[in-house]
Amino acid sequence: MSFNGESPKSRNVLLRGALIALIAVIAGVLAGHFVWSASTTKLSPASSSFGRFGYAGPGGLGSGESGAGRYGSRGGLFGPGGGSDETGGGSSENGSGSGEGGASSSGSTGGVSSSITSKVDPALVDINTDLGLEDSEAAGTGMVVTSTGEVITNNHVITGATKITATDVGNGTTYTAHVVGYDYGHDIALLQLEGASGLKTVSFGSSSSLKVGQSIATIGNAGGAGGTPSAAGGQVSALGQSITAGDEIDGSQERLSGLIQIDGDLQPGDSGGPLVDSSGEVIGMDTAASSTFQFESSADEGFAIPIEQVQTIAKEIREGQSSSTIHIGATGMLGVFVEGQSGQGEGALVENVISGTPAATSGLGAEDVITALDGTGVSSPTALTELILKQHPGDSVEVSWRTPSGEQQTATVTLAEGPPE
Repeated sequence: MSFNGESPKSRNVLLRGALIALIAVIAGVLAGHFVWSASTTKLSPASSSFGRFGYAGPGGLGSGESGAGRYGSRGGLFGPGGGSDETGGGSSENGSGSGEGGASSSGSTGGVSSSITSKVDPALVDINTDLGLEDSEAAGTGMVVTSTGEVITNNHVITGATKITATDVGNGTTYTAHVVGYDYGHDIALLQLEGASGLKTVSFGSSSSLKVGQSIATIGNAGGAGGTPSAAGGQVSALGQSITAGDEIDGSQERLSGLIQIDGDLQPGDSGGPLVDSSGEVIGMDTAASSTFQFESSADEGFAIPIEQVQTIAKEIREGQSSSTIHIGATGMLGVFVEGQSGQGEGALVENVISGTPAATSGLGAEDVITALDGTGVSSPTALTELILKQHPGDSVEVSWRTPSGEQQTATVTLAEGPPE
């Protein structure tokens, strides 16, 4: 299945960690691109027939050609909202809907009161990335946590990015952003906006007292449209949830636990945005399923990472505490597209080798199967990603592989710099 005209195969095989397609691409092996990318909105040349971030409807944010707009028919959990154009709902043939970001006559947007959105919006950024190795783009949301421009977001929002920019909603300025570090296992990344100062910051609450049925709201860059963030009301449907998220193309998977499950309207581009309570305090970070980013459970379900977990990991990244899942600084890149073996044995099957990369000079070729890195066995693309993420640009690693004819080969390569996993 494709996402806004994008070929999921081209996206996913990148390798899970880096280079997104660089077997170490980005630190490695994107493990077939674990598909964290699903909740980002991505564009490729083939998607030009859609609106800039057309989603389901040709040219807008609606749920279908004649379906409800982004927030049409959403209930007014924090304000009247929903239902008609006058109250922030409505529908549109091109899928844009009046709920796309317009305030209602009763002072709400998408059923969320203006007192909440006016508090939260100025502390958000619209994130846009260039995925140079894939010749496409992606978009998401970020939350400003320091006045000097530290931003937290989902890791899958910036996976594979060769360039990241963030437009601060509060002051309208677009900044170049660099990756301080990321935790691919918990889908959290910390960015730094270059030259930023005096920014508004989000107000953190606590998820510890959340109850099933409690009203919440999601706010973010829905559809990657940019500008005023969209907001939608919802409810907590379950707590402490564990899900398996994975790439439907190569079967690579990641287990996320302790999540807040919500009955709300999460869309591509919302990822990395805030889940807020009725006081406008951030209690979680939204993570949405979409296209190739699939949950083991229903794709219609939405989840958020408890904010305490996000803060703890962001602090570890800020302090430079690397771990088995946290990578600090630039990502090492090998330079191959890999995929799983589809039940044919362990290892990471090389689909393609990127010209000009370390892999290209090592002798690796398409159809080879990478079996070990520095003597540690590689059982899957995900395992290769984990090994590469422990490395950095300039590190020398020994790569072992099996050729299609069954011959064993080994070469030592120096990793280049690639995009984040």
